[in-house]
Amino acid sequence: MPVKGQKLENPHTGDTYEFLETAADTNGNYIKVMVTLKSKGIRMPDHIHPLQDEFFEVISGKLTIIDRGEKVVIYPGGERFFPCDQPHNHYNDHLGKVIFIQTVSPALDFDYLLETLHGLSCDGKIRKGKIGFLQQMVLLKYIESKRVLADVPLGFQNALVNALAPVGRILGYRAIYKKYSGIEK
Repeated sequence: MPVKGQKLENPHTGDTYEFLETAADTNGNYIKVMVTLKSKGIRMPDHIHPLQDEFFEVISGKLTIIDRGEKVVIYPGGERFFPCDQPHNHYNDHLGKVIFIQTVSPALDFDYLLETLHGLSCDGKIRKGKIGFLQQMVLLKYIESKRVLADVPLGFQNALVNALAPVGRILGYRAIYKKYSGIEK
């Protein structure tokens, strides 16, 4: 279970996620995390959060944002808000690290999602930022903090997820692992 002050550090990339406020701290209203990205490049495809808003505040370094297909660089002191259903992405595309505060509202199970992704990465199950296909299907179906790909028709995504996620579950994949978070889903 994520707790305030808990810091997740990826031994492969040096990226860190420190929980400033968890879902438990805010009665589920939001989660706030300080993120340090040392790794470079796009880590996930452009995506949409259908149920959650996302807010970024850059502390140091430069954060590259993709906002509805437009590339924007956010500098220290800069902020960016993405309401639910708005296509976006964020990553470090510059020399040096970037440190930013990420707030997701409502929290749902976003803090558990971070623990799961961190655990999978530490266990070598995320390679070059890519999650295994069946693992991704299970996450997309069973995690409450939904995200969908911005560039793939939603009907096709839903059909794929609904067909393959149950297969992934049978094969042992989970959206949240007891090993990483103390609960399983």
